[in-house]
Amino acid sequence: MQNYTFTWTDPDGRPRASAVAYDQHSADERKTELEAAGCTAVEIVPVQPGQLLAP
Repeated sequence: MQNYTFTWTDPDGRPRASAVAYDQHSADERKTELEAAGCTAVEIVPVQPGQLLAP
């Protein structure tokens, strides 16, 4: 199973990265939520199980 995580910039200009991984459907929903909250540069990043990204 492929996992996905995120990088984005919050409305205050801070770079962020997810602390959790998502499946494809949940990742698509989370991206919509982040964009609706005013976040920019929202990117879905494929990762291996157990892998997370730094902001």
